[in-house]
Amino acid sequence: MRELKNQLYEQVARIGKAIASPKRLELIELLCQGEKTVETLATQADISVKLASAHLKELRLARLVDTRKDGKYVVYRLASTSVADLWVTLRTEAEERLVDLQMALASISEPGADIQGIDRSEILRRAAAGEITVLDVRPEEEFSVAHLPHARSVPLEELKQRLAELPKDVPVVAYCRGPFCLMAKAATELLRKKGYQAFHLSDGVAEWRARGLPVASPSELA
Repeated sequence: MRELKNQLYEQVARIGKAIASPKRLELIELLCQGEKTVETLATQADISVKLASAHLKELRLARLVDTRKDGKYVVYRLASTSVADLWVTLRTEAEERLVDLQMALASISEPGADIQGIDRSEILRRAAAGEITVLDVRPEEEFSVAHLPHARSVPLEELKQRLAELPKDVPVVAYCRGPFCLMAKAATELLRKKGYQAFHLSDGVAEWRARGLPVASPSELA
């Protein structure tokens, strides 16, 4: 009986071992945005294709990611939205318990730029009414998979050239891939320098969905 119990715990521990790597967690967060090739993941995670492939192999062995072939490319995706929920739950627990992480996150947004204290349903209501502009600064291909309701897609690299598209008479709320993503912070800083009333929303699509809130244009995993 003890041997059986050991085997049961060992199987569950496989998940823990698979995600016990900072880069594997980052790859999961990137895949929360939609399916991606190994090459894209390597570029976005700032690692080699060889290392990305090795990490993805471990995630696949733990049944956390799946693959499909697209011509000569191998495309990875999360096995289900429950994997995204696991990432959000793990990260949230870490934020609540680790002071070093709390301090690092506090440094991401300048004082007064974080909109975390606002109820998410109120953000939805105000966005629907045109009282705020919700800005998705992720790459266009990620926006097309899933995005927050009423959001406008203006990738960070295009923001400076497309400022004229954003009305200055309503606040702008920028978001990207989640609390660890710095694109929304950079967008907020740029907008504030240009005279916009801009705020940084740390939620990404995975966090939004984990809260039970609606997501627009969901992917096949939604």
